[in-house]
Amino acid sequence: MISKDLSIDFLGVRFENPFCLSSSPVGNCYDMCAKAYDLGWGGVVFKTIGPAHFLIDEVSPRFDALTKEGTPFIGFKNMEQIAEHSLQENLADLRKLKEHYPDKVLIASIMGSNEKDWTELAGLVEEAGADMIEMNLSCPQMTSHAMGSDVGANPELCRAFCEAVKRGSRLPLMAKMTPNITDMVPVARACLAGGADGIAAINTIKSIVNLDLNRKVGLPIINGKSSISGYSGKAVKPVALRFIQQLRSGEGLSQLPISGIGGIETWEDAAEFILLGASTLQVTTAVMQYGYRIVEDLKNGLMHYMEEQGVDRLEDLVGLANASMVPAESLDRDYIVYPRLDEERCIGCGRCYISCYDGAHQALEWNEETRRPSCNTEKCVGCHLCVLICPVGALSKGDVVMKPGRKGKAEDKSI
Repeated sequence: MISKDLSIDFLGVRFENPFCLSSSPVGNCYDMCAKAYDLGWGGVVFKTIGPAHFLIDEVSPRFDALTKEGTPFIGFKNMEQIAEHSLQENLADLRKLKEHYPDKVLIASIMGSNEKDWTELAGLVEEAGADMIEMNLSCPQMTSHAMGSDVGANPELCRAFCEAVKRGSRLPLMAKMTPNITDMVPVARACLAGGADGIAAINTIKSIVNLDLNRKVGLPIINGKSSISGYSGKAVKPVALRFIQQLRSGEGLSQLPISGIGGIETWEDAAEFILLGASTLQVTTAVMQYGYRIVEDLKNGLMHYMEEQGVDRLEDLVGLANASMVPAESLDRDYIVYPRLDEERCIGCGRCYISCYDGAHQALEWNEETRRPSCNTEKCVGCHLCVLICPVGALSKGDVVMKPGRKGKAEDKSI
């Protein structure tokens, strides 16, 4: 059995592995978090705790899912707010978790509506035994505009609230960012200026996932109405990776500590987040589908990947892909990579030809007799739509050819 060092240091706290429950329904009480610890999760971000005066009143139903063909949960819509239990109950659960699992990492997610709330909550969760604080500046479905993603889009307010938390606690602090914003870097800088030690990204994306076409109402339906709310799951992973890369690309932020969130479902997803600079990884939607047991698959897959890469410590992988991401204007545009057809694998379905003709550059020609495509290099621009669309992998990257008048050698191009 392969054994690798999955432990990671994040904001001065040592995690036995990078996988954590994110602040969400999957970490809503003592029993849930205890089960996650027992099954091997490296940490838990307890569901966001609010001030005593803020009462949570939820709707029913509150979830919906985006599907494609036979695939469930491509994307997931969640209308749930922060923890519905009382402040006293939540603090008691934190104390109990730290008493029974002293060596596990316990992160308290908090959310206030003013500076006084933030300061008081920070002190309370530290007293209850939390190892770290996550500030929820980004929940997109709060019923108060003084809390959630409306706050997370305001750099000045984020800085003030971070300062307020630091007045109440000396625990390591990460600020959880909203993706419902064009550029996350100014907000992240404001949080760091206010005392945040790192960043968690991303929270859910504001969405309308589906409509009931007969009733003409968004889903889920609550007494004939619906609402915009947070979107998560595999579908948001590309957005999360984009924001993490942009954070790490900011001037002076190349070593920014990041807890990655957004569509992590497999070890491959986990590796992508780590390579783009995330040290710890938070998961919700995949747990809602498959249960806490997925952590074994995540850990085993990541260790096998490390074995293939000749890496013994997970920490050595963090951020290795950041340098390969460059502005679009810096990309090499001197050559074309033509597609190559494996005729034995080709099943003659014609999907590549249809997609090229109707959606690309009409560069594939179709032989009706042999039911095989061929590439017209006079028209082909090397976009590779045909490679992506082939259902059996019969098309792949082929010859590399320099564009007329361009310098360099085709064989020097790494693809």
